[in-house]
Formats: sequence, C-alpha cells, structure tokens
Amino acid sequence: MALPYELLIGLRYTRAKRRNHFISFISMISMLGIALGVAALIVVLSVMNGFQTELRGRILAVVSHIQISGASGEMTDWPHVAAQSVAEPGVLAAAPFVQAQGMLSFGQSVRGAMVRGILPDFEGKVVDFGTHMKEGRLDALMPDSFNIVLGSELAHALGVFVGDKVTVIAPQGVVTPAGVIPRLKTFTVSGLFEVGMFEYDSGLALIRMEDAQRLYRMDDRVSGVRLKLNDLFQAPAIARQLANRLDTAAYISDWTRSHANFFRAVQIEKNMMFIILSLIVAVAAFNIVSTLVMAVTDKQADIAILRTLGASPGSIMAIFMVQGALIGFIGLGLGIAGGVTLALNVDVVVPCIERLLGTQFMSKEVYYISNLPSELQWKDVSTITGVSFVLSLVATLYPSWRAARVNPAEALRYE
Repeated sequence: MALPYELLIGLRYTRAKRRNHFISFISMISMLGIALGVAALIVVLSVMNGFQTELRGRILAVVSHIQISGASGEMTDWPHVAAQSVAEPGVLAAAPFVQAQGMLSFGQSVRGAMVRGILPDFEGKVVDFGTHMKEGRLDALMPDSFNIVLGSELAHALGVFVGDKVTVIAPQGVVTPAGVIPRLKTFTVSGLFEVGMFEYDSGLALIRMEDAQRLYRMDDRVSGVRLKLNDLFQAPAIARQLANRLDTAAYISDWTRSHANFFRAVQIEKNMMFIILSLIVAVAAFNIVSTLVMAVTDKQADIAILRTLGASPGSIMAIFMVQGALIGFIGLGLGIAGGVTLALNVDVVVPCIERLLGTQFMSKEVYYISNLPSELQWKDVSTITGVSFVLSLVATLYPSWRAARVNPAEALRYE
C-alpha cells in the first residue's frame, strides 16, 4: 500500500544530508536531550518506587496491616474479636497485644520506649520479626520468664547486651502512705532486633503478653488485636467491612492511616520529581523548534515547488511534523531503552561506580538503606513515554505552521 507523500518527504528530509550541517547537529542534540531526560525520569522514578517498597516492607515488619484497639484502650474478649476478624475474607491471621509506655533503666542510662506485650506464636503470623532478629530469638519470650527483646538502637542507647538485666518502669504508680511509688520489674535481655526504621529500633521493646498484663495490671485484658491480610493494599476496604461486622466497640486503624503522612509525603515527592525532570524532556523537545525553524528556512525553495505542484498548506505542515516527530521518536526510543536497562541494573551499576570513584554514596553508618533499591513499573514508563511524545509533537506545531505560510512567489524570487 502506497504511503502518503507527506510521510515519504518528511522521512526523506530527516535522513537526507543537509547543506547546513548545523541543522543536523541541532537535531542530534535534540535527540540526545530527549533520550537523556526520558532515561533520567525512568531511573529516578524506579529508584523512588524501590525506596517506597523497601520502607513499606520495613514498616510492615513491625506494624500490622490492620489494628483493632479497644474503644476504652482495653479489650476484654480478644479471642472472640480475633475469631470474627479471621472469618472476614482476606484476613490471614490475628494476634493479641498489650501496648503501653514505659521507662527502661540500666545503670545510669534511662530511656523511654513503647513496651509491647506479645504472644510469639501468634505474633509471627502477623509480622515478620523473626528475620530481623540480630541476636537471640523471639521464642525466648516464655511465660513468667520476664525476658525482653529490644531494638538495636534502644539497646545501644542503654548500653546493654544480651544477658543483661534492665528495669522496666510503668507510669502507673502504686499509692502508699509514703506517696505514689512507680511499679517496676527487672527483665533479662534475651534478644535484639533491627528492622531498619529508627522509630522502632530506638523506641520499641517486646515482652511476653502475660508479663505485660501483670506489669500494667490488666488481668486478662489486652490492648487490642493485630491482623495480617492476604493483600495489604485491601487494608482500607477490609477495615471498613470489619467496622460493620464486629459486635464489639473498637477502634480500627489500617497501615495506610497510621502512616498516612509518611506515605503521602513520599508520593508528593515522587510527583514533584516527575514534574521537575519532565522539564528536562520539555527543554530537549523544544530544541526541535529551532531545528525545524532552520529546516524550514533551508527548504523554502522545496516548499514553494511543492505548493506550485498543488500541495496544500496542511500537507506542508504534515511534512515538517513528521520530521520533528521522528526526531522525538528516535530520542524517546533511545531514552526508554537506556532508562529501562539502567533501572533494571541499578544494583550492579551503582557499586561499579562506587568502586571506580573509591567512595560510597550511601554509607551504612549514616543510612539504614545502604543500597539503591529499584522497582521498574511499566505504568510509569508508559506515562513518561506518552508525555514525552506529546511534548515532541507540540514542539513541531509552530515551525510546521510557519512552513505552511511560505509564499511560493517570495520563496522562488531569487532562485
């Protein structure tokens, strides 16, 4: 099938050797600029996706997908609530917990912390503490053992190691004739965990649930129940369903609400990076304007001849739009190929650059995430492709319109 002559002439103009080599140079710069901008967009957004996934995984290693807390801060019949919750489609497991503020003391060091009482057998089904244990095991939290597992930063601040004894002080005191005396209990450090989030590594301590109930005088009551879901992104919907199903007064919160500000900030930062880096593509795309303006000036005689042969202004405009679109398409193809390749091999490329330069971009002593995680999402690639191609097409409009307005008589006067 014969191609439209506008397409054929536009392709010929693109690959033809021009008398003015500066036009070819500007075309090449435009292609490389678009390729660089597209590749940068793909790599940066992939790295941000990787960071978001990595941080979400570390947060959910400590925080459950859904947390059901007693309306008054305490829950009396947690097995009934757990059974009702697990019966909801999408809920995999439930675990009770006791959570309260406490002070930890060792020698002259005192630190405040969130003390969480757990049942290790249940807790292991809800969160993945086991893979984040640096020393000891979570199973060491046996009944009446009064063992405690500390975050690595909290243990470092207190100066304790596995086997040391720390004093846990509960804020609720005991009223005596001599005044209010705080309740305290000595616990043996049986393990250390590190999830890579300073908030938890420096401020969370785990003890056996029965020990927490005894320390905080909760009898057989708990603070609530924590749930694990089959699909963590269904947490808001399942939380709403549980609110209607449960026959117990309770406060239900999912992980998207408990860390809403954090994830919203990450998403806003990703959107802003997309806008900022899109300006690189826009600058490169609008280099096509100068390329085509010079091409129109260079081809005025050809335009005049085509007009005298019967070509319409729309056809002339289409010829130069094809030429500009092809420049953008080639640059876009190079950028996608380079960006996808680099995004899929960030874990190999970055260490090579670090060894070459003799430095480390993200030191383990400073950052909890010492490598650059990358997660390529094809949705982002398609969005970048669409935006970049539209910018390239928009850049061709003015030069093409200018070419369509060339007067054949004026163009051929001095030929």
